[in-house]
Amino acid sequence: MLSTPALNYNLLAPILIVLGGALLGVLVEGFVARAYRARLQIIIALLTVATAFGWVISIRAAVSQTAAIDSVSTDAAGTFLQGTILVLAFVALLFFTQNDHFAPQASALPGSSEEKEATLSGVQMTEIYPLVLFAISGMLLFPVAHDLITLFVALEVLSIPLYIITGLARRRRLLSQEAALKYFLLGAYSSAFFLFGGAFLYGFSGSLSLGTIRTAAQTPGANHIFLFLGLIFVSVGLLFKIGAVPFHSWTPDVYQGAPTPVTGFMAACTKVAAFGAMFRIFVVAFGAIQSDWRPVFVAIATVTMAGGAIAAISQRDVKRTLAYSSITHAGFLLSGVIALSQIGLTSMLFYLVAYGFATIGAFGIVTLVRDSTGEVNDLNRWAGLAKKSPLVATAFSLFLLSFGGVPLTAGFIAKFSIFTAAYDSGNIAIVVVGVLSSAIALFFYLRVILIMFFKEPTDETVTVEVPSFMVSAGIGICFIATLALGVYPDLVFNLLRLPTLLVP
Repeated sequence: MLSTPALNYNLLAPILIVLGGALLGVLVEGFVARAYRARLQIIIALLTVATAFGWVISIRAAVSQTAAIDSVSTDAAGTFLQGTILVLAFVALLFFTQNDHFAPQASALPGSSEEKEATLSGVQMTEIYPLVLFAISGMLLFPVAHDLITLFVALEVLSIPLYIITGLARRRRLLSQEAALKYFLLGAYSSAFFLFGGAFLYGFSGSLSLGTIRTAAQTPGANHIFLFLGLIFVSVGLLFKIGAVPFHSWTPDVYQGAPTPVTGFMAACTKVAAFGAMFRIFVVAFGAIQSDWRPVFVAIATVTMAGGAIAAISQRDVKRTLAYSSITHAGFLLSGVIALSQIGLTSMLFYLVAYGFATIGAFGIVTLVRDSTGEVNDLNRWAGLAKKSPLVATAFSLFLLSFGGVPLTAGFIAKFSIFTAAYDSGNIAIVVVGVLSSAIALFFYLRVILIMFFKEPTDETVTVEVPSFMVSAGIGICFIATLALGVYPDLVFNLLRLPTLLVP
């Protein structure tokens, strides 16, 4: 007899709300006239995310509750991650209102090729909003999934919309579509590795549940060959998603080619979901064999920190510089996973919040620096930017200083706490390499600041666009959050003192 699965709709509600908003957005695309879609879609997207966040707040004290059979299990850490994703997604969506970043398909427009191209500049792309909501729903499911099939489904739900929206840049279509193709192909390979690893783990334990895999790993006399093979392949899939070395090659090309608002959304929100899922997997499923995988991950973290920082020095494109910076931050965040402790989890969660706001704000600033052809990403052409717009240059400088871990910014508290977690877990090498990598990274952050403030403008065609109200609000939220969390980090740490993910 088949029994009805036990579902806790209260815990599943944030995911279902976002999926409902995405489906409503699809209906709007099909039945509402194009002239009314843009405003309606952004209202639907923002209200959906805000409603889901309100629901997350109502369940934030839930501790280790099963939401869907043995497939979805949430706790305070899971709801904190979901809340972080929703807040960052809400802020990122404010930058999507600059719709000139996105190119509609010319085939959907009437007329000849020349007429289609002539009308593209006046057409707003609204399909982007339901796609983003679908990606958010996958991100919400990823860190609370408790079996490998659900993890894989969540991974695909969050990834496939990102592949699509990466290729929708209006001004640089070839670069954008090339980036989307690279992201799709490499992402498909990483998903295949993840699924292959799941098959090995099922062969080892006879189950796809993370808890059962852990129990099987603790069984005396068990043959661990399939366990280690599964661990390797699952790790490849996760390390690709966070952009860690040596699975980072897609990151600079995709960050550069994607529409800049998409880049900010992807860089911040995807990392929150991926690291949340990674911590849960390695604590619950692989915590019993941590002595076997931890040395490898220490090596990956150190190479990722150092490699990203060194590669960023030679970059002359602002978006590629921020891409290599994100690789370095992936190495820092891996320190929290490797610590495999309560302080490691807490520091990682705070780091994700601090990094997320600074990242979205930085890419938001990039959307404002333009010439007649669109965005200007060449760093040399940013010379003297402070003379054209002191406020924009100051905001961008704050985000860069936070990336560098300068005191009185959220980045300083984040790095201090995550290095403390690494030190307490005995990983002195990570602390040493992390501090050196931070010093190297600070060099190219300061270089950008010096170019903006102390060099004379060399290109009069570069201007700083006056932001709309929503874009100004997005930058303002990121600016205030970066500064406030640097001065008063207990705004977040007080939330993290709730019972969190059980760490054996």
